[in-house]
Amino acid sequence: MKLALHWKIIIGLVLGVIWAIVSSQMGWSQFTIDWIAPFGTIFINLLKLIAVPLVLFSIISGVAGLGDPKSLGRMGAKTLGFYFATTLLAVGLGLLLVNVINPGKLVDEQSRIDNRISYELWAASEGIEVKDGVNYLQDPAYRDRALEITELSKADLKDATVEEKMATANQAKEAGPLQPLVDLVPQNIFSSLGDNGSMLKVIFFAIFFGISLLLIPNEKSDPVKVFVDGTMEIFLKMVDIVMQAAPFFVFALLAGVVSKMAGDNVGKVLEIFKGLSWYSLTVFLGLMLMIFAIYPLILKLFVRVISYTGFFKSISPAQTLAFSTSSSAATLPVTMECVEDNLGVDKKVTGFVLPIGATVNMDGTSLYQAVAVVFLAQLHMIDLTFAQQVTIVLTASLASIGSAAVPSAGLVMLIIVLQSVGLNPAWIGIILPVDRILDMCRTVVNVTGDATVSSVIAKGEGLLHYDKARETERTFEP
Repeated sequence: MKLALHWKIIIGLVLGVIWAIVSSQMGWSQFTIDWIAPFGTIFINLLKLIAVPLVLFSIISGVAGLGDPKSLGRMGAKTLGFYFATTLLAVGLGLLLVNVINPGKLVDEQSRIDNRISYELWAASEGIEVKDGVNYLQDPAYRDRALEITELSKADLKDATVEEKMATANQAKEAGPLQPLVDLVPQNIFSSLGDNGSMLKVIFFAIFFGISLLLIPNEKSDPVKVFVDGTMEIFLKMVDIVMQAAPFFVFALLAGVVSKMAGDNVGKVLEIFKGLSWYSLTVFLGLMLMIFAIYPLILKLFVRVISYTGFFKSISPAQTLAFSTSSSAATLPVTMECVEDNLGVDKKVTGFVLPIGATVNMDGTSLYQAVAVVFLAQLHMIDLTFAQQVTIVLTASLASIGSAAVPSAGLVMLIIVLQSVGLNPAWIGIILPVDRILDMCRTVVNVTGDATVSSVIAKGEGLLHYDKARETERTFEP
């Protein structure tokens, strides 16, 4: 019996972690980082190399195949509506979990008091009103401790990573209200094709090109359509070839990630997670509920023909790859093949819905932000009101749409959300150590959400041809 690709990838993933732990114990971490991890980078580069041209040609092909600009408008409105609805669901679920579990209140009391004093010192220096009206600095019992913390807090922003993310967030915040619209239209399509951060610009150009193709006579448009379809098939074949080596590349990727975190002391990783265990578990629980409960429920309500196990069997290669690469854009070519070949979604839908999803659908990221903001508030003994939590919902949902082109989008968006409720953006440094692993889980949620929404749209448009008898193992045969 032939082993399915997603099982091979999972084996590669597990072996990568085992190798990283062994090499850490043996003092070989630098060898792993220098000689094994680069193959993981090559893998992500290969997938990104394919992703942008594949998006360009698949959208042009999808739009031209629809035959009517009106049906494109209808599908576009449905797509954005569903993506926004799932984002709101994700943020709501995150807030529910963090308010029930209260991970920030499970930290020892003295640490929380110190954090609270630091927050009040920061609020005073920034001229920001303390959110809940309580003032520890005016309590004589905490005056000496406040003086000690003043010295410590001077070092708060020394972390270059945090400073860099804050600078990016401030740029995003200072931009005008129509900046996302301006950013949508490219000055030069060739420079946009060379930048993975400009996916929305490529999507805009592809839709514009596809609509224009519909409006010229058939004798002139037909050769272009044949060329576009043929080129798209070549890029899909490139995906099949790259995926044959995916288990090895995933091994290299995970070995590199864990080695960089652990160095020559594997206990460091365990210490990091121990300190942030309740926060990490709350985020993880929310993400798992999205994958295994919310999305299947949406499919049950709107699609019905796809079974629970059939859905996960169909998209498992994309999910395992999303976990390994923690990039929706890098996983996009594989997601497209899984959704088209295994779920039976017509390429007119996948070519349009999935590239948009890879850039604007950030359900996992939005859920993580809701949990992170309330956790950080709890850690500093701040009780956020219902109105402030509603602000988090709206800011996180809207920021997820506008952040597609921002590298490390999750952390940059988190700074914007923290600022929207008057909390210290430097606090991202507290949760930064566990961000890489949680980012991998968030990307699985984003990719699963893309597959779900494209199936729902295809069903509504009469373009879903799911065959439960199909052998999913044959999807990436070269």
